[in-house]
Amino acid sequence: MNKAKILVVDDHRNTRDMIQIFLKDTGYDAAVASDGKAAEEMLGKERFDLVIADIRMPRMDGMSLLHRIKEAQPHIQVIIITAFSSRESAMEAMKEGAYDYVPKPFKSMEHLGEVVRNALRRVDRFRREEDRTVIPEEEKPSDKTEFPGFCSIVGQSPEMLKIFDLIRRVAATPSNVLITGESGTGKELVARAIHTNSLRRKKPFIPISCGGIPETLMESELFGHRKGAFTGATMNKQGLFEVAHQGTIFLDEIGELTHPIQVKLLRVVQDKTFKNLGGTEDIHVDVRIISATNKILEQEVIAKRFREDLFYRLDVIHVHVPPLRERREDIPILTRFFLEKYRRELGKEIHQISSYAMELLLDYHFPGNVRELENIIERSVALETSNIILPESLAISNHKFGPGERADTNPEIPPTGVNLEQIMENIERAYLLQALERSNGVKKKAAELLGLDFRSFRYRLEKYDIK
Repeated sequence: MNKAKILVVDDHRNTRDMIQIFLKDTGYDAAVASDGKAAEEMLGKERFDLVIADIRMPRMDGMSLLHRIKEAQPHIQVIIITAFSSRESAMEAMKEGAYDYVPKPFKSMEHLGEVVRNALRRVDRFRREEDRTVIPEEEKPSDKTEFPGFCSIVGQSPEMLKIFDLIRRVAATPSNVLITGESGTGKELVARAIHTNSLRRKKPFIPISCGGIPETLMESELFGHRKGAFTGATMNKQGLFEVAHQGTIFLDEIGELTHPIQVKLLRVVQDKTFKNLGGTEDIHVDVRIISATNKILEQEVIAKRFREDLFYRLDVIHVHVPPLRERREDIPILTRFFLEKYRRELGKEIHQISSYAMELLLDYHFPGNVRELENIIERSVALETSNIILPESLAISNHKFGPGERADTNPEIPPTGVNLEQIMENIERAYLLQALERSNGVKKKAAELLGLDFRSFRYRLEKYDIK
């Protein structure tokens, strides 16, 4: 909707002029009003698609203007812009029907532009519904929202597209596969995708958590046992390798296996044979082995904790799943995927996440990766009382920094290493924003809170493009 008509309402001339110029340069028809009362008069004379309004204004504030708009012209979308001190009021406005709110100072004009585009998409849908009394069957919204990805793996970043291509090529081969990556990155999903796209797809896929089975039971679980093999073995039991015959077995946390189990697994990998615990006859199986680990197995081999010969037989084809912080383009689409999943499961009418909440997610380190993001969204959907996920329901403030990023704890460097310069920038930017919030946007006072002279403080604001 490049020809959309937008009304900018703010009592600060510089702010409204800046937004108007940006919108016009983007291709929109943008008008301005100095307060809510003037905006209401303009809305009575002209048809607008979108209103961008400050929350605090003389004569009529943004909240009152929102009420008037929703009563008279509910199709008009309203974006609230707010300083730190009025953020609570802005979140209340969201519950009253505002499309979204954007904190001042703006992170960037491009960020505001993205919120505008999303709001106008909703306007466009309303307009089309008004113009038609009957929607053709093929144009009716589907009960199932489609998300970009591959075989239940949601993602569209360049890193994930490479993995999708590798899965397609790997699936057609019988070779063993080793999947590496941090906890929570989705290694089992990759393993399932390989199986689903292979010639073994109609046969079993058996996942096993090598770290979740006690050592005393592991051999029996994998290879089965004969009656009387040990105390309590009252009958023969088939092992999971037999259950997976002609299919795929997925050995998660492979680095947790003990040396005796590694020896027996090596024989299965080499000869496709093994003996039950307490048995004397060889059992032959046709099984593809896919392994996964969050450890660096090469280091485990050097430390003599993992057999070198077994490592090379498992690591025929290597798939590395990058952490979420290295593919941030996937955070918005994963967020919407989990939002859709849990709003259906929990019966909530929540179809949107506020732009500021999304900004917090994009700035977060996600030490728990995709699994942590899913947990955050599930909790947010469960606790949210409005029809949109707001920042206070995200519950990530206690985990603001990732491993090695907290200034008040002993830093820990993960196996993959850290970007120290980026960590320090994240910390500095967080303190600058918090100081502005504490001082209600008064920069001189914010500089004093940080023990900086005003010139140094202003330099840092410019460095991080904080307006």
